[in-house]
Amino acid sequence: MRRADRLLDILQALRGGRLRTARDLAEELEVAVRTIYRDMETLIGSGAPIEGERGVGYLMRGDGFLPPLTLTPGELSALRIGADLVAALADEETGRAFAELMVKVEAVVPDANRRRASRDGIAVFATTAPKVKQRIALARRAIRDRVRLALDYEDEHARRSGRIVRPLELEFWGGVWTLTAWCDLRDGFRCFRLDRCHAMEATAERFAPEPGRTIADFYALECHQMPRPLPKSPA
Repeated sequence: MRRADRLLDILQALRGGRLRTARDLAEELEVAVRTIYRDMETLIGSGAPIEGERGVGYLMRGDGFLPPLTLTPGELSALRIGADLVAALADEETGRAFAELMVKVEAVVPDANRRRASRDGIAVFATTAPKVKQRIALARRAIRDRVRLALDYEDEHARRSGRIVRPLELEFWGGVWTLTAWCDLRDGFRCFRLDRCHAMEATAERFAPEPGRTIADFYALECHQMPRPLPKSPA
């Protein structure tokens, strides 16, 4: 690798204010640690806003010094796989947005990297049912706008009930989408499977975040910041 290319790769690795050690950078770029130290001295001497020291790590304040972002073939491959997953599993609005993003990304990636990128032998055949995709889109808008949702919900015992909920977060479990919400009927957090909603409508009633009723409160109360299993009885 030419030194100029390596210096550019170091700048890209520090993008976004991430702290990176010389050893991490050396392993990533397949050079000696002492080479990274010399490169850092060169970059700092040229005016790059890099802070840090040997044995601790380096970070860069601000991205104004950086050239436009260039993706490696591996990064572009990951994005292409992600686009396939989003198109298959998320709502149509999100899928279209990701497709537009990919058009913009592909337009600025160097031809050589674009030709080398692939999907690494990964194909996506799963899909989300159209009615569930519609509910994902509706729930996303309601979460963004903080609008209560009215649900006609059926639990695992085939019992139906009407609910008014404050939508907080959507989750995908590899086959099932759930909505975590504050349920006014139960006066507590509940997780609703979207495939068990017979109907979902946005109400005209907005809500404001309240202590004890936010998604952060849910995780603190139920999960202690750890992943949770798919709820068996969300109602």
